[in-house]
Amino acid sequence: MPKRSKGYKEAEKLIERQTLYEPADALGLVVKSSRAKFDETVEVHVKLGVDGRHADQQVRGAIVLPHGTGKSVRVLVFAKGPKEAEAKEAGADYVGAEDMAQRIQSEGWFDFDAVVATPDMMSVVGRLGKLLGPKGLMPNPKSGTVTNDLAKALEDIKAGKVEYRLDKSNIIHTPIGKVSFGEDKLSGNFTALLDAIVKAKPAAAKGQYVKSVTVASTMGVGVKINPLRVGTQN
Repeated sequence: MPKRSKGYKEAEKLIERQTLYEPADALGLVVKSSRAKFDETVEVHVKLGVDGRHADQQVRGAIVLPHGTGKSVRVLVFAKGPKEAEAKEAGADYVGAEDMAQRIQSEGWFDFDAVVATPDMMSVVGRLGKLLGPKGLMPNPKSGTVTNDLAKALEDIKAGKVEYRLDKSNIIHTPIGKVSFGEDKLSGNFTALLDAIVKAKPAAAKGQYVKSVTVASTMGVGVKINPLRVGTQN
């Protein structure tokens, strides 16, 4: 067992581990129990009653959080010609084509938080799948990151767009802001995210869809939320 800090132990005293809290109450506890000396990120972890190994039970999408993420996002855009100029004008932090792909492959360069590509560049970007995929950076049409509308894609990402998708354990892990947001803004972001996940329920999913929901700050204690309080469970 890892050695817990004094602050973590103090935070634990505020939270009843086995209690299933209302969403607002849980987020209030996350804020109240934060003990770190930096502005911690608050994450939501959602266990779904699906089997992501089957294509018809995949859950993936993206949403612009109403209060943003509190993070300055660096965006790399793969584009050429007029689209390269469009990306720069729209606020891309890095723009390029084969040169950027080579930099990632040969230098292990990852000084960016999101990747957008025009459809014609996917033959180049596709070769980076093994590098970008594990980091959750691979552009995808479903999340709006493979598009010719670069201005809209960049606007959404900079405004606080987050992607959600299943990991191998059928759990979604997504940031919803910073502790400094306070309970109200975090609740707004939480509701928007969970509504999107519930609406994305695959037709092939049977039984209880949202199995469990936990919220926690970077260094904090996980707080469990009643999964029946985050949307209509069919």
